[in-house]
Amino acid sequence: MSNRIDRRTLLKAGSALAAAPIGGSFLAAPALAQGKVEVSFFYPVAVGGPITKLIDAYAADFAKENAGITVKPIYAGTYQETIVKAITAHKSGTPPVTSVLLSTDMFTLIDEDAIVPFDDFIKSDADKAWLASFFPGFMENSQTGGKTWGIPFQRSTIVLYWNKDLFKEAGLDPEKPPQTWAEQVAFAEKLTKRDGANTTQWGLQIPSSGFPYWLFQALAIQADAVLMNKEGTRTAYDAPGVVEALQYWVDLSRKHKVHPTGIVEWGTTPRDFFEKKCAMMWTTTGNLTNVRTNAKFPFGVGMLAAGKRRGSPTGGGNFYLSKKASRAEQEAAFKFIQWITTPERAAKWGIDTGYVAVRKDSWDTPAMKEYVAGFPAAAVARDQLQYAVAELSTHENQRVTKALNDGLQAALNGTKTPEAAMKDSQAEAERILRSYR
Repeated sequence: MSNRIDRRTLLKAGSALAAAPIGGSFLAAPALAQGKVEVSFFYPVAVGGPITKLIDAYAADFAKENAGITVKPIYAGTYQETIVKAITAHKSGTPPVTSVLLSTDMFTLIDEDAIVPFDDFIKSDADKAWLASFFPGFMENSQTGGKTWGIPFQRSTIVLYWNKDLFKEAGLDPEKPPQTWAEQVAFAEKLTKRDGANTTQWGLQIPSSGFPYWLFQALAIQADAVLMNKEGTRTAYDAPGVVEALQYWVDLSRKHKVHPTGIVEWGTTPRDFFEKKCAMMWTTTGNLTNVRTNAKFPFGVGMLAAGKRRGSPTGGGNFYLSKKASRAEQEAAFKFIQWITTPERAAKWGIDTGYVAVRKDSWDTPAMKEYVAGFPAAAVARDQLQYAVAELSTHENQRVTKALNDGLQAALNGTKTPEAAMKDSQAEAERILRSYR
């Protein structure tokens, strides 16, 4: 899930951002006493709020346990703003030692020669066991060409949320979400309410702004279609399964009339859910804490309904290591990344934020077991990982993703048929990616 940035945008932004202060001061090489190392750390969030307090606490605790290493979090804005700042700092010669950036930024970072693989730092059996501990589904967007370029940290999948009270009103079992595409339509028909020509409650909302490609990829996976190859050099936007998935999405509004027409806003969909304007919604498991805090009714969390199969793309951010950092800085950052992704800390991060704890063994910790026992919905995204695939990621990712987003919005707005929209999207993606083959 993401907003991404392509090379041309980076180059255009480069000169301005290279001179811009970050967090009120210019990013420069750390001036520390001999033997001490400072790890500058870009994190994708605006300054302030509970997340920054968590990250600040981790940095302070790590420093207490590791004399001679200081971790300096720099809150760099949205994911899109953070990747621009990270690449610009790389070009100017003063990049952060490590950054949390989208897993799908991997090819962009490799193309910019901005990062190093983690393989050179994996030396001991304990290191190998640590690397093997992450869920395979999250490693699909972290490895390419036989090398590991990113370490999963704040990762997610798409899940279904539903209002149990509205299920009861509609005569549906409040504990059983739809399991198939056909059931999803049938449930949504019962859950849609109208006052004459005005729809007061939609059965289902799937957001189509912000990250339309991400929500759509779930439908494509469920239609047993693959959007891109592992090398990030080809797409298959016009494959029959992809067209079938888009037709299903369009039909929800235009044929079945259980879903709003046109573009459904990513940011307002949870609010619509809280206000009972929709009975079911698709959104990230990263919204779990938000929903738990703000829903004034009993709600359920479930895996997405299956078409030919179940499925969701993964999403979220990885740790990366800067190529221009010194070896001592890289080693210190690697130590911090291992420290913050221990089973206990991965579990705590998942509990505190709603992201999926990224290691299998973190789910066996006492804290996570207690959390899941009291809030079983927290385990849904983990259980869905067995059906998950890598999020859409290619070279020139911003442009290739935009080609798909443009086609999706044309079909949802009714200006193109799903087949024509995907044919045009594929032609544009092919034009962009041809040179990478």
